[in-house]
Amino acid sequence: MREIVVIGIGAGDPDQVTLQAVKALGRADVFFVLDKGDVKQELVDLRTEILSRHASGQHRVVVGRDPERDRTTSAYVEAVDDWRRRRADVCAELIAANLGADEVGAFLVWGDPSLYDSTLAILDDILARGAQSFAVEVIPGISSVSTLAARHRIPLNQVGRPVQITTGRRLAQAWPDGVDDVVVMLDAQTAFSAHTDQDADIYWGAYLGTPDELLIAGPVSEVAPEIEKARAEARDRKGWIMDTYLLRRRS
Repeated sequence: MREIVVIGIGAGDPDQVTLQAVKALGRADVFFVLDKGDVKQELVDLRTEILSRHASGQHRVVVGRDPERDRTTSAYVEAVDDWRRRRADVCAELIAANLGADEVGAFLVWGDPSLYDSTLAILDDILARGAQSFAVEVIPGISSVSTLAARHRIPLNQVGRPVQITTGRRLAQAWPDGVDDVVVMLDAQTAFSAHTDQDADIYWGAYLGTPDELLIAGPVSEVAPEIEKARAEARDRKGWIMDTYLLRRRS
């Protein structure tokens, strides 16, 4: 039976690829890649380096165009659902045309496949359509959240306290109830700036695990402008940014 392996490859440092991931990379016959355009060519180059280190010499790389997503609409959930359906269409065509009987295909996922990534949902969608069948295996990876904590040399939790992982969109609405430690991902609007009145610290990181890594930490009321400036300058320079941060209320 055909098999798809979804491999977490870490936050950006090729050395974060686990031994389990190395074994999976070595047995894959074909790697499926969704091209996001020239702006994020660096991410393609990192994937290429990982494959050159760990993939079998007999592997193939198949590239499809990642559909554009409407980021202007207020109907966020509907826009994401539509984008995922169109992504599934592209992936279904790639798999049908390029994965032979008894072959192993692979998708490389930044960070960990279980955390704010659509690959598993897309494969479920393809299987639910009934036109194709394949087994799915998931290889966990080192997430940007884990890398952020390691780079700042901090634990994610305070003693006996919960941690919540959320999005910038939700943080902009309100600080989550019942938690003092909030990890924020997918923040396109620097939502931390709405909480400078909180007695809290922020631990921020961008391009984690790469040579362009940026780290800033301190009281959110003091360092929020510094982060906003660094973030804007980096985005202008590179054309894209991936960042995450931990907000921590002082006990």
